Amino acid sequence: MTVKAEYMTDTRGRRTRVVLTVGEYQKLMERLESLEDSLDLKKAKRSARGFVDLDDAIKFHRKGTGR
Repeated sequence: MTVKAEYMTDTRGRRTRVVLTVGEYQKLMERLESLEDSLDLKKAKRSARGFVDLDDAIKFHRKGTGR
């Protein structure tokens, strides 16, 4: 992802702010959310004792709720 950022500087010329378009900001937030999801999945895999197949989980849930 390439971002065309503009910078605001203080009186000494040091960058103090970043200016993005709304579209660039939204793309950046989507990438961040995907990264967080990936990290959450990785953490879950490390701590999981086992996974249940989705179809089996649905059957179990329906059986327990009488559906």
